[in-house]
Amino acid sequence: MAYFDTASSAPLHPVARQALQASLDEGWADPARLYREGRRARLLLDAAREAAAEAVGCRPDELVFTPSGTAAVHAAVSGALAGRRRVGRHLVLSAVEHSSVLHAAATHAADGGTVSEVPVDRSGAVSSDVFAAELRGDTALAALQSANHEVGTEQPVAQVAEACRALGVPLLVDAAQSLAWGPVEGAWSLLAASAHKWGGPAGVGLLAVRKGVRFAPQGPADERESGRSAGFENIPAIVAAAAALRAVRAEAAEEAARLRALVDSIRARVPELVPDVEVVGDPVHRLPHLVTFSCLYVDGETVLHELDRAGFSVSSGSSCTSSTLTPSHVLRAMGVLSEGNVRVSLPPGTRREDVEGFLEVLPGVVAGVRERLGAPVGASGGGTRSSLVVDAVGKLCPVPVIELAKVIGDVPVGGTVTVLADDEAARLDIPAWCEMRGQEYVGERAAERGVAYVVRRVS
Repeated sequence: MAYFDTASSAPLHPVARQALQASLDEGWADPARLYREGRRARLLLDAAREAAAEAVGCRPDELVFTPSGTAAVHAAVSGALAGRRRVGRHLVLSAVEHSSVLHAAATHAADGGTVSEVPVDRSGAVSSDVFAAELRGDTALAALQSANHEVGTEQPVAQVAEACRALGVPLLVDAAQSLAWGPVEGAWSLLAASAHKWGGPAGVGLLAVRKGVRFAPQGPADERESGRSAGFENIPAIVAAAAALRAVRAEAAEEAARLRALVDSIRARVPELVPDVEVVGDPVHRLPHLVTFSCLYVDGETVLHELDRAGFSVSSGSSCTSSTLTPSHVLRAMGVLSEGNVRVSLPPGTRREDVEGFLEVLPGVVAGVRERLGAPVGASGGGTRSSLVVDAVGKLCPVPVIELAKVIGDVPVGGTVTVLADDEAARLDIPAWCEMRGQEYVGERAAERGVAYVVRRVS
């Protein structure tokens, strides 16, 4: 079985396992106590904090450990906004932030605050100039991830941080996906990350708040972790997390070069092996181990199950599943296909033969899913009817897109096809199909049943 989903959670690093086992015997006591066992636990906690701070690029007294990366993000957003409440209640963030940031922003908005989302281009990156233009006199906080968790695109953090610094606005960076590969560049103010992303144990996050940043922890006061993270520290897990971060950093340069070569191979060969595929995300400014591609005419959830049966654990950039029926906010913001997405994120040590095996089974998996869904296998000739209407009301994506693809050749160049659909994903997938197939998306309008999406045949 090949595990290709380290962007969700990395396997426990061998160094982390050793550190965890060793510190279970030494780090169980209360580090706030002055007796021998407490002092021993305090030494372990302080050493872990110093190691983590060195990796982050901050002072040890600027860093605290939290119960998770999500807890770190929520504490950062609420604490920074509360600390600058006199300045204003405006929050700026990118449209592709992790859900933990978006949920914190939604809570802020529900409490009367204002939120501005900065759009991204088709590669998933913000423009630093556009981001800077959203900053204003009452902006209390800005948030920008270092690299995207779904498509791997790196963000211009250093440039945005400089724009924020010039206006006195603190910048929060969610570095969960990138911290294993190196420190975040630029004059950021707050940083959050999660240990299970770099091979540490789950249940450990970290939050760094630079000196001079106004910060008011929310919730009941607690004497631990500078009052910024309540509760008894899980010292064995914290020690293991810091040990894993140090270990992966020591291997980062060599491993990044090796994994980038493997990902480059996937990026180049998938479109050659599988028709009607688009590789998404920035091809250059990206994480070295992650690639996402969108396949037309397939259900991403089914593709993942079939790949799992073939021995490959991968994820999807789409959350449009039977459980949520909600398209990925990242893919929506990018304007790419929301269905049929496969995210491959390679863990350290991935073998080339495992990647070759994945590329060998992928074409058959996608072809099989397309056949079961009745997807078109070739383009038809030009028709004589100037317009057609396809009724896909009550059908989930990718079926509306498949029905569109089946009939587009039945209208002449310049003719239109109107697709009636009530699945929210169609609002994303039909324009994305037009972009991939070189057709013109005219727009949408209300209809008696569902929404009418109009496409003009260009070629």
